[in-house]
Amino acid sequence: MSRMLPEFLFGRRKREPAPQLPHFRTDVRWFEPSGASPMRITWFGHSSLLLEVDGFRLLVDPVWSLRASPVQFAGPQRFFPPTMALHDLPPLDAVLISHDHYDHLDETAVRGLAERNVRWVTSLGVGKYLRRFGVPAERIHEMNWCDRLSLTSGRNGAMLEILSLPSRHFSGRSLFNRFETLWASFVLRNERHNLYYGADSGHWPGFAEIGETYGPFDLTMLEIGASNPLWESIHLGPDRAVEAHIALRGRVLFPIHWGLFDLALHEWRQPIERLLSIAPENGVDLWIPAPGVPTAFQGEPVQNLWWRQFANRAQAPVPSLATAKG
Repeated sequence: MSRMLPEFLFGRRKREPAPQLPHFRTDVRWFEPSGASPMRITWFGHSSLLLEVDGFRLLVDPVWSLRASPVQFAGPQRFFPPTMALHDLPPLDAVLISHDHYDHLDETAVRGLAERNVRWVTSLGVGKYLRRFGVPAERIHEMNWCDRLSLTSGRNGAMLEILSLPSRHFSGRSLFNRFETLWASFVLRNERHNLYYGADSGHWPGFAEIGETYGPFDLTMLEIGASNPLWESIHLGPDRAVEAHIALRGRVLFPIHWGLFDLALHEWRQPIERLLSIAPENGVDLWIPAPGVPTAFQGEPVQNLWWRQFANRAQAPVPSLATAKG
């Protein structure tokens, strides 16, 4: 703490965007039935995303609150508002909550979705929070490490298997309840796709074992932000994310856990810029969508460098998401 506190209080790095980022918007018409691709992802910032896999819709770690904090008058504040209202989300088949930290388990989002008739999948022990926030107990499925769960969509019969696997992290929503609930990474797969959602983790030898046992993965979703050498045992950062992606036998890397909250000491764009600089020399293809834009994943890299448009502009115009969609 003696090494970190001065930088937190007096550091001059641009840990938040200046000027403020615009209000990215998700056009709800994009979710109307159409000839959409077999797999599509909408990234809402940080680790919140909507996966559409062959018709199965899985909402992952949704955070809609103003702050990732126990209170809404203090704590890390969003760089941009939610790209769509909770009630405008399309019909869902399941919601996945990886662990109980405030930037992954958000009371606002849970309460806003609790009345939907969807399955809630989470790590062992986290169900108590979901029940407290209004989710009926019968809709909650808690998973221990190495548990498997097969889900079928009630809308169209699409299927998705979820495997809960270890990661190197911790849990707790206060200073006094550490390690009372589990945290996890997840394999998400069907007959056509094999995906890895890393949630939060430091680097550890288990990545290689997971890659050998469950890989190769079409897409690895790995955290790159909120990192620091002093806490590399619980967060990857861009360099370690590349190492983990290779160990997992991933084909394309989707960087998550950045771009929405100031949770560390680095400049807010540093993780993604560092990743862009080291990925080519390591032979790693990147999949980087714009916030709020449902983007098809077809096994090929995508690089929407959306944050660079606003780096040096006094007035940041709202980007044309219709153009981004095309």
